[in-house]
Amino acid sequence: MGNTCVGPSISKNGFFQSVSAAMWRSRMPDDSVSSSNGGTGSEVAAREPESPLPVLNKPPEQVTIPKSETKQEAKQETKPETKPETEPDKPAKPKFPHMKRVSSAGLRTESVLQTRTGNFKEYFSLGRKLGQGQFGTTFLCVEKSTGREYACKSIAKRKLLTDEDVEDVRREIQIMHHLAGHPNVISIKGAYEDAVAVHVVMELCAGGELFDRIIQRGHYTERKAAALTRTIVGVVEACHSLGVMHRDLKPENFLFVNQQEDALLKAIDFGLSIFFKPGERFTDVVGSPYYVAPEVLRKHYGPEADVWSAGVILYILLSGVPPFWAENEQGIFEEVLHGDLDFDSDPWPSISESAKDLVRKMLIRDPRKRLTAHEVLCHPWIQIDGVAPDKPLDSAVLSRMKQFSAMNKLKKIALRVSLLTC
Repeated sequence: MGNTCVGPSISKNGFFQSVSAAMWRSRMPDDSVSSSNGGTGSEVAAREPESPLPVLNKPPEQVTIPKSETKQEAKQETKPETKPETEPDKPAKPKFPHMKRVSSAGLRTESVLQTRTGNFKEYFSLGRKLGQGQFGTTFLCVEKSTGREYACKSIAKRKLLTDEDVEDVRREIQIMHHLAGHPNVISIKGAYEDAVAVHVVMELCAGGELFDRIIQRGHYTERKAAALTRTIVGVVEACHSLGVMHRDLKPENFLFVNQQEDALLKAIDFGLSIFFKPGERFTDVVGSPYYVAPEVLRKHYGPEADVWSAGVILYILLSGVPPFWAENEQGIFEEVLHGDLDFDSDPWPSISESAKDLVRKMLIRDPRKRLTAHEVLCHPWIQIDGVAPDKPLDSAVLSRMKQFSAMNKLKKIALRVSLLTC
């Protein structure tokens, strides 16, 4: 079977020979000219032996077009030309669906921000890259007039493929302005737009991520975990009181302002946040696998989902691992929906009962029975000078936290690579 393919041995009158000839005729625009000036190539080849020195009384007829056709005819007689067989590949240019990105909603819209802004490059200069997201890249930037450093999130318009993407960018900036002034929410300096990107200039948080700071410090207690949780839930309460649901609470979205011991912890990413009204329910599934609430997976949720996510962060702060774990995303979702909380494995036997009580009440699957953000802040374990003990947690907690954090960073790199190769 594998060797029955035919090649040059096919006779001149064979199928491939006739197809090859036909394709050559269709490719050569000069064929019609040749015919009008002296018949087909085969007719010219037949006449040549009769008159070695044909009389040419018209200068234009000295062009040797017939001889080139004779060469082509000879090639066809000896071996079917392979080049014509590649001709059907011409329509193979349909790999160009990627060109649809050019007509992205971000480039089509007259203005993403719907207002005139100043020239970003006139006021700021970009420095090194700080981070990479799905739509934008965050850079260090310096204000030219003052020399102050900020973070600039540059969002490429070509990546805003749908009208919804455009609306998400507008809403993120609007929410950041709406939450301005809260000590634990990153402040926005301004937003600028040019032909290719939207630039959001924000406060620079150079103190590192939440888990990285805990691991670096080494000394870690329940009381410290309570203080960090108090800050995180405080942001959630502020958001909810202002009609904002965060929808993507996770440790990576909290950064310290600087490296000082008493540096403020700030929420930095509101890309999935949304305004809500009391009693309003949402159906779009957003968030991150380990932290997503079960009602989000069931496509019927409200602000209570943020409390669940904060409860997952608290569980990790106390044990070093997430409460619902599996080898893949689908498995994680199954655990979120049906899995049991583990308070038997180390280090839970040595964790205070008050801490475990708060975790249970934040991770109740029924959102109607779950604590609100305000109720969490009123819990005795989380309050300033509350009942959280100041004794060091098991060293295994930091070790597990380090492994979990490293794994998440590897997954981010893998995701970024897959997005770049799409």
